[in-house]
Amino acid sequence: MLTKKLPSLPSFLLLVSRRASHLTRQQYDVIVVGGGHAGTEAAAAAARVGAETLLVTQKIQTIGALSCNPSLGGVGKGQLVKEVDALDGLCGRAGDWAGIHFTILNRRKGPAVWGPRAQLDRQRYREFIQSELLGTPRLTVLESSVEELLVTEPNPEKTGRHRVAGIRLANETHAISASSVVLTTGTFLSGSLFVGQTTSPGGRIGDAPSSAGLSHTLKERLGLRIGRLKTGTPPRIVKDSVDLSLAELHPPDGHPTPFSFLNTHTRCKPEEQLPCYLTYTTPGVERVVRESLHLNCHIQQDTKGPRYCPSIESRVLRFPGRKHQVWLEPEGVTSDLLYPQGLSMTMPPDKQLCLIREIPAMHRAEIHTPGYGVQYDFVCPTQLSPALQVKSTQGLFLAGQINGTTGYEEAAAQGLWAGVNAARWALSMPPVALSRTESYIGVLIDDLVSRGVTEPYRMFTSRAEFRTSLRPDNADLRLTLKGFEEVGCVSSLRYTEAIRVRDNLQDAMEALETLALSTTTWRKKLPNIHISENKNTSLTGMNLLQYSDVSFEMLASVFPEYLSAYSEFSQRLKIEAVYRPHCDLQKKEIERIQKEENMSLPQDIDYLSLPVSMSQEVRDILNRVRPSTLGAATRLQGITPAAIVHLLNYVRHIGQMERTQGKQTDQKEDSEEELCARNASLPQ
Repeated sequence: MLTKKLPSLPSFLLLVSRRASHLTRQQYDVIVVGGGHAGTEAAAAAARVGAETLLVTQKIQTIGALSCNPSLGGVGKGQLVKEVDALDGLCGRAGDWAGIHFTILNRRKGPAVWGPRAQLDRQRYREFIQSELLGTPRLTVLESSVEELLVTEPNPEKTGRHRVAGIRLANETHAISASSVVLTTGTFLSGSLFVGQTTSPGGRIGDAPSSAGLSHTLKERLGLRIGRLKTGTPPRIVKDSVDLSLAELHPPDGHPTPFSFLNTHTRCKPEEQLPCYLTYTTPGVERVVRESLHLNCHIQQDTKGPRYCPSIESRVLRFPGRKHQVWLEPEGVTSDLLYPQGLSMTMPPDKQLCLIREIPAMHRAEIHTPGYGVQYDFVCPTQLSPALQVKSTQGLFLAGQINGTTGYEEAAAQGLWAGVNAARWALSMPPVALSRTESYIGVLIDDLVSRGVTEPYRMFTSRAEFRTSLRPDNADLRLTLKGFEEVGCVSSLRYTEAIRVRDNLQDAMEALETLALSTTTWRKKLPNIHISENKNTSLTGMNLLQYSDVSFEMLASVFPEYLSAYSEFSQRLKIEAVYRPHCDLQKKEIERIQKEENMSLPQDIDYLSLPVSMSQEVRDILNRVRPSTLGAATRLQGITPAAIVHLLNYVRHIGQMERTQGKQTDQKEDSEEELCARNASLPQ
């Protein structure tokens, strides 16, 4: 339950300032640079593992700030939040504390691809994160700028690699030494802000970019390959200037679902949640975009932006004549602003106002803060190990947008894992890794370090081969025990709770399996459930839970002596029953792919004519690259696990057809030879 009491903001900031203004040491095990989502998770995780940790951030009051959308989670992203929480991270509990509108996306599909999501109160979220960091043992927070990353020259006689030595702060002559450093610079690495034709240095409105010395070290001294990406944010709208009666009301879920496995409810009561609203662009929006293109230098740049969260300018140019969704989302309980998701833009402020007012619900809207674009440097992530350590530099770890990702959730997941491994490096412990088979975090990291990025990376459920078993509901069973026993980043309190849940679920499933009854008996006990007359074999309770109209509560009402003790796990048991056969089948498919990784792909495959089960994007990539083996195809950017399964089946089908045709040809040839032999034996 949520019982933590937060101090009021003014006294809280004074407390942080006292803590941060007096460094008691000049040497730490781990130094984390940056106080965003990656940095906060990295610092907290490193401290939980047992490392003396220093978090350096430019502004204490922006620690935990939601720089763009005031929301957390979503399809794919919600799975990451659940996994970060299962490893004792911060963002899940912070989301439960600050959430003001909870919903599960994708409910029309199966629970494996459900997307837990919440709109957040910006101030509450920031307060929670800052409070948690301040209360974390072995963690010190310092408000300052990092002027230089200190590294030693490579020693050819030993590793031949650079090694991190620490950092030097701005306006300071002495260094702060550390065994490992985690860089989480977000959009601040050589960041530039764009509004119309105006460009200024910065990583976020009101904040300066990171030091040029940091960029110089990465590029020149360490020789890392650096790329350039861009993103943007929409203008903030004054709520009272919007006519919400002209937009579609979208209420939250009646019963908020917490992100954290430690919470049974959220801070915000069901009746206290705030609604969101949906509206659409008009032809006038497209007109304003096209008329202002010559005034918009950000959109004219070739720098890659986020494909799945593009600016309104990009959407209009890519899909002309189409209506686009605009979500009007609250920014907080007491905030007088709305966040118009879907209207990220970088045109001049006066043109932004013209565009906003072309939407009926905002025909009299006032802009509080204009939208703007950001361009920033990132390090090509193929230069990292699965521990998120730079291969060429011992003790240097990178996490978040510096690795080419986009989104709070992707940053938090990387930050946690980089913090864990930075602490283990500093404490002379071996690195740890997460497999693609056991977590979305593993999928995220493997995609980054093995495939790299050509555009800001965003997590989707389609990227995970084992998504039917990597569900939001079972992240605790998959990761918490490992986080405690092998990684060392999970508290004993959370570990004890995970053990309790695991044991109770196992007992409940065993109880359901023992309820093996004939179909006739089940029909008598549950007369309203349609059980096929063709089924004459016995069915267990787990088998019956696979029926869409059978709930655990129904079975518990019939067999209370066996099942009533497990009512708190009713939904999890239902999901486990439904997905058990799917998980078994999927596991066999993946094992088959792993065995066939070296299968040669015919070079004359007409990829553009592959079955429609593959997307056009996948077919285009395969046709352009024409990989030589199935394993090579799996490592292509944009090729989904499902596409690999379809490709494998297609190639096998082609091979089977060729073998069949070859056999028929051989038989025909044999027949002709036999005929010739018979003719030769006849008298002439």
